[in-house]
Amino acid sequence: MEPAHFSPLNYAVLGGYLFAMLAVGVLFARRQKTTEDYFLGGRKMPWLVVGMSMYASLTSAVTFMALPGTAYRENVAFIVVSFASVLVAPVLVTLFYPFYHRLRVTTSYEYVAHRFGPRARQAVAGLFILARLGWLGLVVYAPALALSVVSGIPLWGCILAMGGLATAYTVLGGLAADVWTDVVQFVLMLGGVAWLIFALIQRAPGGAAGILDFARAQGHLHVADWSLSLTALSGWVVGLGYFFQLMQDYGTDQLTVQRMMAIPTARGVTRALFFNAGVDFVVIGALLFIGLGLFACQAADPGLFPEGLASDRLLPTFILHALPDGISGLLIAALFAAAMSSLDSGISCASTVIIHDFLRPARKTPASEAHDLRLARTLTFVLGAFATALAFYVARFERLIEAYTHVVSLFNAPILGLFLLGMLTRRADFAGWAVGAGAAIVATQSVQTFTPLHFAWHFPLALFVTLAVGYAASLRPGAAARPRPGLTVWDRHHLPL
Repeated sequence: MEPAHFSPLNYAVLGGYLFAMLAVGVLFARRQKTTEDYFLGGRKMPWLVVGMSMYASLTSAVTFMALPGTAYRENVAFIVVSFASVLVAPVLVTLFYPFYHRLRVTTSYEYVAHRFGPRARQAVAGLFILARLGWLGLVVYAPALALSVVSGIPLWGCILAMGGLATAYTVLGGLAADVWTDVVQFVLMLGGVAWLIFALIQRAPGGAAGILDFARAQGHLHVADWSLSLTALSGWVVGLGYFFQLMQDYGTDQLTVQRMMAIPTARGVTRALFFNAGVDFVVIGALLFIGLGLFACQAADPGLFPEGLASDRLLPTFILHALPDGISGLLIAALFAAAMSSLDSGISCASTVIIHDFLRPARKTPASEAHDLRLARTLTFVLGAFATALAFYVARFERLIEAYTHVVSLFNAPILGLFLLGMLTRRADFAGWAVGAGAAIVATQSVQTFTPLHFAWHFPLALFVTLAVGYAASLRPGAAARPRPGLTVWDRHHLPL
């Protein structure tokens, strides 16, 4: 295969897109008067716009590059995630968000403060920041890798350029700029997926039917195998693991909750969540089909990809080699869109948590809105720089989706465990959860290091250990008193509207 060259037209398309995103940040910078404007868009955002933004934020370039790579390398068992997304939506609407709306929170960890006290709030907020910053390192690295593959620019230069630009427009615009740029990025991402499917159907022998027939013959439609294997990817492990992971992503993660709290009504929140689930159902299937299409095209044309090319690099390589100039630049921009929508949201919500869950509760006298607005922008800049630095560490991982699961299993599963213990039980307390969370982190790190357990099992394992050990430890003699009424599902009606 001949070396790839990113043409001047592609550079113009990509550069125009990046400039437009920065311009949106500048536009919204003038409208931020208070921290509620900066963090929540004044709680006046339309539900459809927030639904698009939420999907764009959580669907990073890691997803866009890793899911096709997984279908190419293994099978399409991740299609079960699309069903899990639909099934988890009613749980979110009936379990988590009624608490948040009644308490009128800015961060989800304010519920934890009501239920378990300020120490618990700071502990879980700290875990969130560790997990989110690790995740942000991934979403900076993934598009930087794509640009490096297609342009020949050194990877370190791509990481610095990508992290710097995304941080700049996020610092300027706050949540409103994040949400509206995410809408543009949402449209670009879906357009890119549709174009890739069309291109693969045109290129593969037999079109769409040929792609599916070849995948079936090669065992890549393995999702039909529902055996409970501990070392292979199958429908059961994906369905179980990602049902709970999506519950964490959409039910407790501040990146999502912050957007949901920007919607003025509970009905709007419900619509946004079900909209997101429907889009997830379609896009996951489309990305897996793209992976199968790449697999079929490689079989028909063995020179399409270099021998030994990592599966996470297949998509950007195909975009540059198989698509015409201009279109390939637009699709590389779609990878940037996926990354920037995640990075802007991540550093914004992390700065929100630091101010609302750490700094404001620790103050003896309140600071002015102007002071906190400047502080929010400063924190956003620092967090963006830190996430960019983490991207250099993430570059050590060969497979992005495993790196992502490694991060979320260690930190996000214990966070979800605390919320479930708080909402579903009266006996659980913070000390008990701390014991369970410590046990879960040790257990997860051990199986990741010393066993062949498939990475999709790591999150449910960590959650189960947190819940079981945490609840058992809460039954110790002398445990804390039961929570005040209104903070569990057994007495939620006592919480004032």
